Amino acid sequence: MKFATLGPAGNNHELVLERYLERRAIQDAEIELHEDFDSAFAALLNGGVDFLLQCTAHPSHAEWVGRSMHRAFPVDSFIAPSKPLAILARSDVARPRQLGLQPATRYYADLSGYAELVEEPTTVSVAEGLLAGRLEAGICALEYLERHPERLRLVADLGPALDTWVVFGRRPLDGDLIHCAPVPAR
Repeated sequence: MKFATLGPAGNNHELVLERYLERRAIQDAEIELHEDFDSAFAALLNGGVDFLLQCTAHPSHAEWVGRSMHRAFPVDSFIAPSKPLAILARSDVARPRQLGLQPATRYYADLSGYAELVEEPTTVSVAEGLLAGRLEAGICALEYLERHPERLRLVADLGPALDTWVVFGRRPLDGDLIHCAPVPAR
């Protein structure tokens, strides 16, 4: 069984897919990472993969629900946290004026203090831009600070994002099913 999701390796899509497969006790699954959802949905629709995982906060989610109607179907959904996120800045930049972000993270913090917002395809590419010196600050996984404490510094700890995730397949679920988890008690 093959599952597709967004790459690169080490991002939240891969992390959440690995957690999902473990939680569902699916042990024989192969994960295929794609550069974008255009190629991931193409792989699903042409039979190259069996299922596809997408975060509903991804900017292309609504577009792909529409583009793949009657060909790709939601077959499961769940809520899962991302890796802890942070605004990190390069240690050599005292007052960053430029910030890199993946579009879904735009409203995770007050960004009014940054003169320039640079959109990146993933939070991984934001971290890579910081480490390459291409970006002054960025919203990415807090783990990059732990890996590179001499090169990066913490501006703001944002914690994990709690997102809704959808698994798509090529066959719809039977009937007019509304699947609901129990509402947590107060």
